[in-house]
Parts: sequence; structure tokens; C-alpha cells
Amino acid sequence: MWRPLCYLFLVFLTGLSAPAPVQAAHAYAQFGDIKYPAGFRHFDWVDPEAPKEGEIRLVAPTRVTQYDKFNPFTLKGTSPPGLSRLLFESLLTGTLDEPTTAYGLLADDIQVARDKLSATFHLNPAARFHNGKPVEAADVVHSFRMLTSKQAHPGYANLFADVKDARALDSRRVRFEFVRASAELPLIVGSLPVFSRDWGAGKPFDQIVMEPPIASGPYRIGRQSFGRDISYDRDPDYWAKDIPVRRGQFNFDRVTYRIYKDNTAQTEAFKAGEFDYVEVFSAREWARVFTGRQFDNGNLVRSKLPARNAGDFQGYLINARRPHLADARVREAIGLAMDFEWLNRQFFYNSYTRVRGYFNGSDFEAKGLPGADELALLEPLRKQLRPEVFTRPVPMPPTTEPPDSLRANLRRARDLLAEAGWTYRDGALRNARGEVFRIEFLDSEGGQSRVVTPYMQALAKLGIQCDYRQVDFALLQKRLDVFDFDITSIRLLGSEAPGAELLDRFGSKAADTEGSGNLMGIRSPAVDALLQKAISATTRPALIASLRALDRVLRHEHHFVPAWYADGFRIAWRGKRFAQPATAPDYFQAEDWVLRTWWSLPAGN
Repeated sequence: MWRPLCYLFLVFLTGLSAPAPVQAAHAYAQFGDIKYPAGFRHFDWVDPEAPKEGEIRLVAPTRVTQYDKFNPFTLKGTSPPGLSRLLFESLLTGTLDEPTTAYGLLADDIQVARDKLSATFHLNPAARFHNGKPVEAADVVHSFRMLTSKQAHPGYANLFADVKDARALDSRRVRFEFVRASAELPLIVGSLPVFSRDWGAGKPFDQIVMEPPIASGPYRIGRQSFGRDISYDRDPDYWAKDIPVRRGQFNFDRVTYRIYKDNTAQTEAFKAGEFDYVEVFSAREWARVFTGRQFDNGNLVRSKLPARNAGDFQGYLINARRPHLADARVREAIGLAMDFEWLNRQFFYNSYTRVRGYFNGSDFEAKGLPGADELALLEPLRKQLRPEVFTRPVPMPPTTEPPDSLRANLRRARDLLAEAGWTYRDGALRNARGEVFRIEFLDSEGGQSRVVTPYMQALAKLGIQCDYRQVDFALLQKRLDVFDFDITSIRLLGSEAPGAELLDRFGSKAADTEGSGNLMGIRSPAVDALLQKAISATTRPALIASLRALDRVLRHEHHFVPAWYADGFRIAWRGKRFAQPATAPDYFQAEDWVLRTWWSLPAGN
């Protein structure tokens, strides 16, 4: 998803079974074997004996500065941090040590038809909503209908586009029928967030705003300062607390999120004891601010957690809908003006790795010239693709390491702009009609200003007039929803199993859908064809080939300026208050791991 606010509840679940009607009642793997057999007691990355008590206080993990609704599934407004993760559940749930496998949660059995055109889920009889009512097939169907309606965020309709229908066979069984056979669709529907049909009963879905959700998760909404801080209280009667996929997890009695206006206030609040845990995204802050006496005496602890995750995607997305940004040569020229090596030395303590493409550090990253498996996919699309896709190695980010230099990169950028009809005259870069080339960098947190300033200075040498616009997060989101921007910075989590969510990021249909993740405005029949190959892949080699080809084609279009990513997680927490399992899992996000597996230590420990 291309949004700065992580609005989708479901990307981490993907996959399908082998060709047999039923691969395993308790779990499904997209590729390979299932690690945990039927009847397993708990995941390896938890402590099943972890006590359930105490409170943890966190900060909003996104740039949100307030919230104004309790419905996380609609386009307008902002829901509070933690709501989707802590309140809502799905038919299946992922595990942090198998990126392409999911196990039964609300469902205790799944059967996939031999032709793979339908999947039937049986609901766990113990599953209950917070109002005490059982989770029934009619609730699952209702959730599907609401999320795929025009009243919900369009990302859901895109994700479930190949689901023809959902039908309740009886109170415990629900069947999803598919438009096509797919190696991913059964577990895409398995990731459907489920809520009670009593939630906002009788109201249009987009008018369910202030009503607390009626869901089935381990927490309920607790005390709050509406629009600001919010707490979630663990449900003492949580229906799934003893089932294998939940044992040893969600151990805090209360989870509180505090919201601050800026990073400076947030950091000072952490040192003053206003909250307990934070993930640090700034290399400068990590090196210079998260140090001192409190860290030396153990009152505060900091750690960099390694992970085997695919590298995050972070970059400056260029909106190709803008006429002056529609030419790939112009977009490439804009990218040539960034001096990452200087930024990494001066601002980042050489702690970052340069982003190269859309699937950094994973099997899906394109390299060199296309191999035979990629060529088999690209050849039928040759007439729709640039010749260099076949003749040149995949584009790499420009570098300023000797013998290269920013000066040489700017010369190349000048030539590209001239080829596209932009030349320097009368004090600015102008087209044949004399119009000045101007771009606006849109930001919501202000932290980008020190990075963008030297970048804009380099662009000014080309005659490009740049503006840096900092707005409130809510306004940023509104502008992104209607694609009203030139360039903005986005960070997306790396994925070990990219799938149907890519339709929302790169698909032509999404480019014309307000609120979609296709912020760059990509419209390409060739890209659409490769997306279909990716989401239809039945083997991991087929998925790898299709995503490498997709990465290659997209990188030749220069829709973004590559930024950087870290090779782990920088986290800090209040010492002597929390315990954790002996080791972290292979594939995880830091906050998710903390919320799911940490626990409170007794006072005075």
C-alpha cells in the first residue's frame, strides 16, 4: 500500500494450498510445507507462560496527529492507532516465522475446491464478539459486503476484486467464490477483517463513525481523550486466549497510545517517562538524542533488532499525472539530482542502505539483464515496453562515489530534460511555451526539510524551481487521496510475499480511483499483465520471475527517486519494566512483536 497511514489490516496474509481439495484443515501455505502441525500448542516465538498483567504505553507509529473516527475501513477521516490490530480479527492469522503461511483463527477449518474456484471456511464455535454474540457466517458475509461497497475505502474493493461472491451456507460455514483460479485468493479472503452486523446496524457504512466497533479481538476501547490519547483494555473473557495461535500473546492488561505533534515533543516525553516504548526512524536522533545518563544506568534501554525481512521501500514518489512530470526522462533527471552518499555521511551516520527498486533485498529484486524466466514473460509484451528493458541492465540509483559525481549526474539530467523539451533560459528551466518548471515537495512532519533542502539546491542548478510545503497529516492524506501533489515521501514495509495488494499500488484501474495506493499514476497494459502473472503464480519460482520482471519494467519508468532503508529496527523502552521471549522471530515488525509477545515485570523488579 502506498499510503503513509497503514490503513489495510490484511497484507501479511497470503497463499493457497496444493492442488488437492484440502491441504490441511488448520493452516494453508502458499508455497512449501507448513511448519506447525495440527494440534500444535503455540508458536515458537512466544513464551506460553508469559503472565498477563500491567500496561504498556506507546506512541502512534505513523505521522497521525489526531483521530476523528472509530471506523478504520472508510476513506474519510483518521482512526486511532492500534485499533485494527487490537480489536479486529480475521478467519486466518499469520505467524512471524513463516511469511507465506497462515493458520486458523476465527475459522477452524478451510476447504478449497479442486478447481480452486471457491473456498469454504468453518467458524470456530467458541468465537465471540465483544457483545457476547457468536461470530456467524452471516457476520463474515456482512463484513465482506461492507468492505467491498463504495462506502468503504477503495483499497478493499481492489484487494477483493477477484472474489465473485460470499455466501453463508449455514450459521458456521461461509463460502467464497472466485472469478478465477488463483494461488492466493483463498488466503486473501482468509485475511478479511470480520465485525458484527450489529455494528452501526441500519446505518450506511460510511456513516458509522463514532460507534465503537463490535469485533472479536483481544482488546476493547478503554479510556480516551478523544482525538488525542487512547487506551485499549484486554478483554478478560477473550474467546481465543487459549487457542494455539494466540497462546502467549497480547499479555498486557492495557495498551495506551499517546499522540504528539512533533518528534521533539515525543522524544522529550519519552525521557520524562510519559510513555514506555518507541521505534526510532531517524539515524541522527538515534546517534545523538537516544543517549545519556538514563541509558547508561539502565532506566532506559535501546537496541537495534536484526531482521530477515525484505528491505523497506522508501522514496520520493513522482506524480506522473502532472503534465510536466509525465515524461520518464524528466523523472529520471529529477532523480539524478539527489546525492545520497553525501546525505548518508552528513546526516545519517552511514547507517542506511540505498533503495534500488520496489523489492529491495528480496528474491524478487531485478538484477542485471533479464534472465530466461523473465524474458519468457517480457517477450509477449515487447511492443509495449521500452527497448532498454531488454538491452540494458536494470537501472540502479545514481551515485556520487568517485569516479562519479553530482556534477556529472547534473549534466546527464540537463541532457535528459533537453530531450524532453525543457531548456534553461531567462533564469529558469522552461518548455517551448515558456512555462517555468516548478515542483512542490509535500510533507507532513517537517523532518524531511534538512534532507530536501540540499536536494532542492541541486535541482535549482538545473533551473527547476522548488517549493517545500509542510502540512498537517490530515491535510496531507486528503491531498494524496485525490492525487493533488507533485512529489511526496513514502515508506512501505518490505514483504516476503507480495500479492494482490500490488494491484492497488501499480494497477491501471487504481490510478483512476481516488484514495487508491497508486499515487504515482502508473497506467501500463504491460504492468497490468505482469501483475496478473504475479497474483496467478502457483509456484515460488513463477512468483519470483513475474515480480522481477515487474520490478525491471517499473524501474525503467523512473516513477520515484530512491531513498534509503535500515537493515533492522531501532527501538528504545523503559528498562526494568518489561520482559520478552528469548529470541525475536525471523520476519516481524518491531511494534507488532512487542504488542504480541512482551509482558510486564512486577513492580520493583
